[in-house]
Formats: sequence, C-alpha cells, structure tokens
Amino acid sequence: MQRFIQRAQQLRQRQTGAEALLWQALRNRKLARWKFRRQHPIDRYVVDFVCLDAKLVIEVDGATHSTDREIRQDVERVRVLEACGYLVIRFVNAEIYDNLDGAVETILAELERRVCCERSVQRSAGSPLPQGEVRLRLTPACRAT
Repeated sequence: MQRFIQRAQQLRQRQTGAEALLWQALRNRKLARWKFRRQHPIDRYVVDFVCLDAKLVIEVDGATHSTDREIRQDVERVRVLEACGYLVIRFVNAEIYDNLDGAVETILAELERRVCCERSVQRSAGSPLPQGEVRLRLTPACRAT
C-alpha cells in the first residue's frame, strides 16, 4: 500500500493542466459541498479524483489512452473499480479545456443521482435513518485509503 501512496503523491505533483483545472472546481467542497480527493489509491489503482461518500471516480484522460492496449487497460481498471462499488466517469482533456462547466454539471448530476438512488433504496428497505439522511457503505474487499 505504501507504494500506491507514494505513486499518488508523485502524480499530485505532476498533474496535467486539465486535471489542475478540474481540481480547482472540485477542491475545498466547492461542488455542492461534496468532498473530493485527487490522485487517490483504490484497490490496485490510483484514480484522478474520487468522492468517497458517493463512490464516484472521475478520470481525466489525455492522449495516452488511445491505443488498443491502453483501452484494454482502461476497461480492466473500470471493471475493478466497479467491482469495488465505484462508478467511473471519464473525460478527455479537451472536454475539460473546452467545456469545464459542462463537465462539472455532469459530475454534479451524477452525484445527485447517486444520492437520490441511495435514499430510495434505504426508504424501500425500511432504513433506520431519518428521512433525508444517507449512509453509503464501502465494499469490504475494496477499501480506499
């Protein structure tokens, strides 16, 4: 695990311009008070951004995600993260540069959808939580650090 933490620290220091732009929109709970982490280890991967409460991963892809091999690696990465209970949203750098507001709106809509779905599941299951309170659970086999 220490290896992944060190890798995450290195990636934070070498973030791309698109990642830096998106981070400015997400950091310090700027997006509807949601807490995001950047370059965060989950299972055997370091993800670009994650909201642990909503189990939402945001990946910002540059030109290095276009070959057949890289696409297969991305598919496997998404499979593992989804098995851990996360939803993965991918943007290419150009989407962040050209339409940052649209990317942020997409992220916010997914956050709201995930909370709405969780509330519905809890109400239908006779949740002991008061109406409007949400408790999301990490999948035991795939804990983020």
